[in-house]
Amino acid sequence: MDTKDLLKKVQEIEIKTRGLSKQVFSGEYHSAFKGKGMAFSEVKDYQFGDDVRNIDWNVTARFNEPFVKVFEEERELTVMLIIDVSGSGNFGTIERSKRELLLEIAAVLGFSATINNDKVGAIFVSDQIEKFIPPKKGRTHMLMILHELIDLNPKSKGTNLNEGLKYFRNVIKKRSIGFVLSDFIDDNDYFEGLKIANRKHDMVALRVFDPAEREIPKIGIVQLYDSEKGVKKWVNTNLPSVRERFNRRYQQFEEKLSDSFRKSGVDYAALSTHGKYLKALNALFMQRRR
Repeated sequence: MDTKDLLKKVQEIEIKTRGLSKQVFSGEYHSAFKGKGMAFSEVKDYQFGDDVRNIDWNVTARFNEPFVKVFEEERELTVMLIIDVSGSGNFGTIERSKRELLLEIAAVLGFSATINNDKVGAIFVSDQIEKFIPPKKGRTHMLMILHELIDLNPKSKGTNLNEGLKYFRNVIKKRSIGFVLSDFIDDNDYFEGLKIANRKHDMVALRVFDPAEREIPKIGIVQLYDSEKGVKKWVNTNLPSVRERFNRRYQQFEEKLSDSFRKSGVDYAALSTHGKYLKALNALFMQRRR
């Protein structure tokens, strides 16, 4: 994609997603994520009923009488987009690929944060860290993230979300909102890393999928291609046993994902490349407000 086409694509994404951010997420975003962190404000004299865990022992020792730390809600958030850029994202039917949907969702979330005057950063991950963009405020910075994501040519096609989660934990020290955007087709066990990240940060998993992945149609003998491993395989989809085995495996994959996210305490939504994904996103935000 040349520079002219790239800039045009970025502008198209901005126009579409900024409108969606204002229309759908202005209230839900604020109430779903604001106030999740607490920042130190001042110290005050200890009063009966104050939480003893908030006693500032240094100040107490200095003045020989008890003082407690006062905290207030953090008004400024840092939003980190951990985006899967592996080969499986290139799959898509009818409307768009999974990678195109990931781009659009990243833009909606990023501009929602920008509208609320929050910082936005990004980590692009395959089975290695492809790019890290430190969090900053502003429209120009968000446009730069989209530019980099559209223009990215990943060095690897594989997937290891653990690499992105580990990098996130190491470089982002302040409590943040971490959105993991992926199809979560990963042979590595990343749930332990996700649980560790969720202890300090507020983690949200957004899975993109294409409906054609759920159920293989009866279309005769076809060649299937694994875009991450570069493996081709001929399959006879006319055989009921083949279709049933394929569909059952994907159903088990989805059930395991939902159960694992629930056990890890990470909020989760599945977003389809077909139709409107905003309904599922909005439902997730509404759920977090309760």
